[in-house]
Amino acid sequence: MKKYDVYGIGNALVDIEVQVQPQFFEELKIHKGVMTLIEQKRQKEILSKINGQALKKASGGSAANSMLTIAQFGGNSYYACKVADDDLGDFFHADLLRGGVETNGSIIRDKGDTGTCLVMVTPDADRTMNTYLGITEHFGIKELEEDVLRNSEFIYIEGYLLAQQTGRKAISEALKMAQKYNLKKVLSFSDPFIVSSYEKEMKDIIDHGMDLIFCNEDEAKMFAGTNDTKTASDKLKHFTKNFVITLGAEGSLIYDGEEQRYYKIEGHKINAVDTTGAGDVYAGAFIYAITHQYSTYAAGRLASLSSAKVVSRYGPRLTQAEVCAAIREVPKS
Repeated sequence: MKKYDVYGIGNALVDIEVQVQPQFFEELKIHKGVMTLIEQKRQKEILSKINGQALKKASGGSAANSMLTIAQFGGNSYYACKVADDDLGDFFHADLLRGGVETNGSIIRDKGDTGTCLVMVTPDADRTMNTYLGITEHFGIKELEEDVLRNSEFIYIEGYLLAQQTGRKAISEALKMAQKYNLKKVLSFSDPFIVSSYEKEMKDIIDHGMDLIFCNEDEAKMFAGTNDTKTASDKLKHFTKNFVITLGAEGSLIYDGEEQRYYKIEGHKINAVDTTGAGDVYAGAFIYAITHQYSTYAAGRLASLSSAKVVSRYGPRLTQAEVCAAIREVPKS
């Protein structure tokens, strides 16, 4: 048996979360509901306009949130990332370890700025992210650890890495290692911006052979070049053995390539407050489940329930009480 269920690679960002009103975006010309890469100067400008409202801080980045979710459920996850030798880097590293995720952050770090993501949540529960990548922009091959990867069952790749040249090289090298050691390969599309801006690069990565893809409905339709979810799902079957399309309040659609069948997972009626981390928690709970003897259908149910719990309040993390409740509620079969 291998030591780790999942070896994740992705951006290392300290999330700074704040509640804002929609007019705030108009005033500062911010694109609502999407992730936008910005420079540090611009991020400081936005922060200065928030007028001292309470800001939450947590280690983040999409794949990091998924690895933390796996650990919360009792799985063994590892996160390969790049943080700087600064206070935020210390915070990120310590926060991952507190969450039960092992990481390469204890290795000697380079000078620079640890990346930050300003997460702005509006009353409609939507989240808008303005991201300063900092040193994580240079995440590359040297951050990969072959011995750790060899001792993992799955590799989980964050699509956001496709926005960086060194990130694309790291993905390619990591997939070669995964092939060498027979890991199952998982890709998260991450964001419509990534799908639309890096379509060729994404398809090049997928050509390595994917065992599982996570995407939301907009990302799936954008990738397939269609406005129809069924057409998009039919096309995705040509690119991966299994996939999950999250459908927001409508639940999710799972394709099981082994059984060659779809599972429609119903959503949960909840009062959504903050959708930050919903997809990340879904992916983490789903991967935990399929690495711990849950059926595909049960994995979808556990993931759907977990993502519903996390959007019912602020923040991208489940509480341990919520994790225990989800495990009690969803049987493995």
